[in-house]
Amino acid sequence: MSVREFVVLGTASQVPTRHRNHNGYLLRWDSEGILFDPGEGTQRQMLRAGVAAHDLNRICVTHFHGDHSLGLAGVIQRINLDRVPHPVTAHYPASGQRFFDRLRYATAYRETVDIAEEPVSGEGGVLAETASYRLEARRLSHPVESYGYRLVEPDGRRMLPERLAAHGIAGPDVGRLQREGSLGGVTLDDVSEVRRGQRVAFVMDTRLCEGVTELADGCDLLVIESTFLDEDRRLASDHGHLTAGQAARVARDGNVRHLVLTHFSQRYADPGGPSRTESGGEFARQARAAGFTGELTVARDLDRVPVPRRG
Repeated sequence: MSVREFVVLGTASQVPTRHRNHNGYLLRWDSEGILFDPGEGTQRQMLRAGVAAHDLNRICVTHFHGDHSLGLAGVIQRINLDRVPHPVTAHYPASGQRFFDRLRYATAYRETVDIAEEPVSGEGGVLAETASYRLEARRLSHPVESYGYRLVEPDGRRMLPERLAAHGIAGPDVGRLQREGSLGGVTLDDVSEVRRGQRVAFVMDTRLCEGVTELADGCDLLVIESTFLDEDRRLASDHGHLTAGQAARVARDGNVRHLVLTHFSQRYADPGGPSRTESGGEFARQARAAGFTGELTVARDLDRVPVPRRG
């Protein structure tokens, strides 16, 4: 059975806390794993979350501030130590190539795995296409070059049993119709409807900008930074970040189904309140006040967030 879920490895911003590790997030997408922004301590958080180096197929770095990338050295060396049997592809801002090189070769180790480097430049665009998703990037607004990422599943078809029955199509003929597009004058459009593919976006350090809006639009799951509360919006703007209310309005306007807030400043003692979801936390309160009515999670380390089922 395929699994699509977001595994939260760390939720702190610049400074980790006793309960929050530096950033780190894994998207399980069927048989693949995509690691986003491995900050310091990610390798240990992977162990705690039951994530192995063998689970990784791609690494996506939004930008080269330490809380989003210092864990690269350990993760890459672990991939090689464990002799991961498949290639691993790394995406990151092309302007940070020198940082990637330093982290990849931070210390001596034996390279046993092909790690393909595919940096992102310009405004982003389509980075990869597989049978189960298209990986895209959009440029964000931060003091250093930063990109957000988005997975888009191709649209499929949902067969409608009542229409199949009305046309007398059953058994092996259903598969034949799906493969060939028509059967005895009956087309796929006659007996099915479009099943919209799932969409997941990952947006880290940024001010509000066009890239944020494009990444969030129509997402089933949006994982987005909310470093500050709304009363600190001036700080957020000065340092290239979002507030809880700003992130929630992006999700509201983009018709996001499940919003995950993360990347919290150490100035806030307990961003999520007493539970893993929204019960009473100020970040959740401000997100709701901004008009977001979908499912909401104020992330904690080691949370597992399922990608919402198709509607």
